[in-house]
Amino acid sequence: MSVFEEAKNIPVLAETDVLVVGGGPAGLSAALASAREGVDTILMERFGFLGGNLTQAMVESLVWYRHEGTVEAGGIGRELEEFAAAYGGTYPDPESTGRLLDADMFKCAADELIVQSGVRPLFHCYAVGAIIVDGLIRGVITESKSGRQAVLAKTVIDATGDADIAAFSGAPFTKEPAGELMCVTTGFGVSGVDTVSFREHIADQPGKIGDWASLTMKGEEELFSAYFTDVFEKARQDGVIPEDSPLEGFWHAITDAGEVTGLNVVRVFDVDSTNVWDLTRAEIEGRRQALAAIEALRRYQPGFENAKLRTFGSSVGTRESRKIVGRYNLTGYDVKNQAQFEDTIGIFPEFLDAYGIVIIPTTGRYFQVPYGVMVPKEVDNLLVAGRCVAGDQVSHSATRQMMCCAVTGQGAGAAAAVAVKNSTTTGTVDLAMVQRRLEKQGVRIK
Repeated sequence: MSVFEEAKNIPVLAETDVLVVGGGPAGLSAALASAREGVDTILMERFGFLGGNLTQAMVESLVWYRHEGTVEAGGIGRELEEFAAAYGGTYPDPESTGRLLDADMFKCAADELIVQSGVRPLFHCYAVGAIIVDGLIRGVITESKSGRQAVLAKTVIDATGDADIAAFSGAPFTKEPAGELMCVTTGFGVSGVDTVSFREHIADQPGKIGDWASLTMKGEEELFSAYFTDVFEKARQDGVIPEDSPLEGFWHAITDAGEVTGLNVVRVFDVDSTNVWDLTRAEIEGRRQALAAIEALRRYQPGFENAKLRTFGSSVGTRESRKIVGRYNLTGYDVKNQAQFEDTIGIFPEFLDAYGIVIIPTTGRYFQVPYGVMVPKEVDNLLVAGRCVAGDQVSHSATRQMMCCAVTGQGAGAAAAVAVKNSTTTGTVDLAMVQRRLEKQGVRIK
């Protein structure tokens, strides 16, 4: 069944050189990179704050993979971490030499960054359609409290995480059935924790990567992991939570105020994050699992006897949905064999985390990220950054990571700006010039 929507003129809300849709690490990096090249840039976000899964899903970590000898791209991704630290919004990461980001403080830090750069923010605004003329994207259709409007742009960067704009544009993409996609998570934090007791228990019975990774590099299985080793198994055995409960996972920062800022233990499966009914079910089921997790922790985790819910993330955190079919489709072989590309726009460590595969970049190995993974087929002047870049399942376990999203975001932002300034399209942009601009912005591309 369908209904007919009467055709009508849509007012133009704004015009810009570069429109970035989605304000997570990819979109934020794209907008900053573009604006710093001197072109007018709008950053559109569906929520009232930036950060994507870092903030809305309380992931809080950009770089839990970082160890001595890890080689990274630097650039805006590293700047986000350093700026948050200077803003007073980070904690030591128990698993790495990086920092955890305070989700709420990072919202403020991101606001400040875009104000300083001259990016024009547009919050509480959904992109619901694409404006395509002769194979070129010319902007998007939006819905908001202001009604149905259009934002026109010379180039558009899809940083939605779900390749929404690419899909609206008719660009080809892939998406596994809901039952084969990675699960979604409801992030939450707790207060009332006896942190002395909790820390003592961690020191006595530390978690390790081998507790949860089914495949990792020899020696890395013994690396420390902020993972609850047996709490939820005991709760299942005693009937505190159902036998088939999927609860398991990680804790984030521990504060002197008796808080564990984030818990990543909820697992909701069979969810297609582009399906509104699935998302509705996931939100309700995720909160139900979170309360069950707190009860299990109270009973079995030393230090959590008086723990209580502190906060929920603003929405479920999504790991996987659509991936575009790109000019180049990155492979698992590429990310595990130090692939090099002439169109590199940055590097990322040999870090994989998905589908039970965990490789921590302790060796200094890395691969180059090619521009082609961001270029969709059949639509020009559209770039796609973040977890929905082109690739297979194994490469996705690397490209979905927060810092790699920042790498593709900065690459897309610089390329869009160069295309605008040189009156070319993103499909024909001078890649050597893009690479020079990225290096000027502090990115290691080789």
